[in-house]
Amino acid sequence: MNTWLLPDGINESLPDEAQKLEALRRHLIDLYATWGYRLVMPPLVEYMESLRAGMGTQLDLQTFKITDQLNGRLMGVRADITPQVARIDAHHLSKDNFIDNNNNKNNDAVNRLCYIGTVLRTRSAQQGGSRSPVQVGAELFGHAGFESDIEIISLMLETFHSLEINNLVLDLGHIGVTRGLAEHIGLNQQQQDDYFDMLSRKSIPEINTWVAQQGFSQSDSRMLQALPLLSGSVEVINDAKSQLINAGNVVLEALDHMQDVANLTLSSFPNVQLHIDLAEMRGYSYHTGIMYTLYLPGRGRSIASGGRYNGIGEAFGNPRPAIGFSTDLRTLVNLSLETVTLVNELGVNGILAPNTIDKALNNTISGLRAQGEQVIRQLDDQTDFSVEQLQQYGCNRIIKKQGDDWVVERL
Repeated sequence: MNTWLLPDGINESLPDEAQKLEALRRHLIDLYATWGYRLVMPPLVEYMESLRAGMGTQLDLQTFKITDQLNGRLMGVRADITPQVARIDAHHLSKDNFIDNNNNKNNDAVNRLCYIGTVLRTRSAQQGGSRSPVQVGAELFGHAGFESDIEIISLMLETFHSLEINNLVLDLGHIGVTRGLAEHIGLNQQQQDDYFDMLSRKSIPEINTWVAQQGFSQSDSRMLQALPLLSGSVEVINDAKSQLINAGNVVLEALDHMQDVANLTLSSFPNVQLHIDLAEMRGYSYHTGIMYTLYLPGRGRSIASGGRYNGIGEAFGNPRPAIGFSTDLRTLVNLSLETVTLVNELGVNGILAPNTIDKALNNTISGLRAQGEQVIRQLDDQTDFSVEQLQQYGCNRIIKKQGDDWVVERL
């Protein structure tokens, strides 16, 4: 047995990659801070009741379970940090705002939170992919309006633009369209399950056959058959308003909301290609409003995703409006043209110090390190170095003795 082998899909980072990941982590934390998002660090494990709260059965299947030896309760290794951040908002950061000066409950405090951490999943989202991605995300709690939708989508796009990752394709949907249509027509639970399953697979012939068998009115049948075809450019929203005009206020309000989000997004980010998909079913079990996924042309899988999920805080005794997005740090490193620049800003241009016992040298080294310089102490007595040898140390400068002083020279 090869004891050095890692499980399939479990990642480790050697120095070069680790340095890139750390440079990017610092960049994103600083970026999100400029938008008012505060960093939180949830624990690696929690009780399963907390980890699965409000997120549907799919997350439960993705979670590794372990038993707490102290009390026998079932714990899980986090597969998604979003429910953990929702717990922090609902239970810790908002509870002091429950009662206002008139002794009334006040649940409107806005919290902006961000996070970066490794998650563990039972299966990769793609063949041969990672089961231990480094999840990056931002969440906004306590505001249910159009403005917070725009802020989170803008921050998601700015995450990529700040790394010179361009040519982005934003896929936009709204769960209110699908859910509202089902409620307006009066689909029972089995009919909803059947219809939503076919929508998720975009199986249009199957949908047409199923609709013909259900005995719906002609108007309802047309709308159910039209929904999976309503995808494309932003003009699709106007087509939907025409074809779903009899779908009820919930659907029409969701379409108006999408129109506003689409227009303002294109106004702020004119180079983003916007794609509308009104039959998007990703995250149906927990999303409650706008949904979005980010792609790059020629890359089959998404590079970021998010949406509104107002119901998640209810499991923690505090139903709060919530919206956010997440991506993967390793994906960002692989895509970013700015990674080398960010790494250089960390100070990888080091200084090589000689292996000499000297108090003045020690003071010089301490002073340089206090200034943020990287100083590497030699472990042998060699004193002459070529540029190539210095580069092997990761250095482009050296400390040399000049008279009674130690000075830094660039070779």
